[in-house]
Amino acid sequence: MQQGTLRKTHKWPLLLPHPAATSHQIRPFLKWAGGKFRLLDRINRTLPDGDRLIEPFLGSGSVFLNTDYDAYLVADINQDLINLYQQLKKSPKSFINYCQNWFQDSENDKTAYYHWRDVFNQCTDPKERSALFVYINRHGYNGLCRYNSKGKINVPFGQYKKPYFPADEMYQFAAKAKQARFVCGDYETIMGRARAGDVVYCDPPYVPLTDSANFTSYSQQGFGLDAQMQLAIKARSLAKRGVPVVISNHLNGFTKELYEHARIESFKVRRFISCKGNNRNNVEELLASYLPEDVN
Repeated sequence: MQQGTLRKTHKWPLLLPHPAATSHQIRPFLKWAGGKFRLLDRINRTLPDGDRLIEPFLGSGSVFLNTDYDAYLVADINQDLINLYQQLKKSPKSFINYCQNWFQDSENDKTAYYHWRDVFNQCTDPKERSALFVYINRHGYNGLCRYNSKGKINVPFGQYKKPYFPADEMYQFAAKAKQARFVCGDYETIMGRARAGDVVYCDPPYVPLTDSANFTSYSQQGFGLDAQMQLAIKARSLAKRGVPVVISNHLNGFTKELYEHARIESFKVRRFISCKGNNRNNVEELLASYLPEDVN
């Protein structure tokens, strides 16, 4: 960013689109359902300028990795995910080398996978549990992150020929992490920390396209329609305090009403959550922007 832009004045008479961090996009090292890597150009054109980006639903961190704010408060309700990022930030080289131990041919086996999944579900050591999270993410079925009602990961074996070990991507994440604070917490608490000069980007679990479409329990807490409504209320409240908020979601009748006080940009995207190519259909998504000049 250049000195003297709006982010230094903390006033919002105009909102500048935020530039991408680099000329090439940085890929996350985790597979992640609903990741925003393919939508980065569109998201970056929508995000306004600011000093700090707050992400209450970090996921694999595509937006965090590919924006250029001075600082980041990045959070998620998933404790395993945040522990992993903290481990990687603290000791990048040793942690990456440690993770690589699980990417041998001998560990790409159904029996080995279920053994290590059981170890993960009983493990309390932060370093080992974080390394096993990477192992399960790359060896488990379709890159899912799914927990049962007891808080145990229950993703089945993925049967990949040779799972990729994302060492380069992990080093890139660790370099970017120097600018960030990683926090485990709910979105209301994290958004409550927003101040003048901050920008908030929210990528919550999407509303289902159909009643049966909510396929996974990303965390034990879940994210129902009441939470979707509370998030929209919180976003408008922050905009009234001078903090812009951008939210991603599906476009349908519910979200049109939900984000009636926001600027809505809609577009078609191809869904990649299904393992069957004929199920990867185009769906409509949206970016809802709550801007200070629209609510004051």
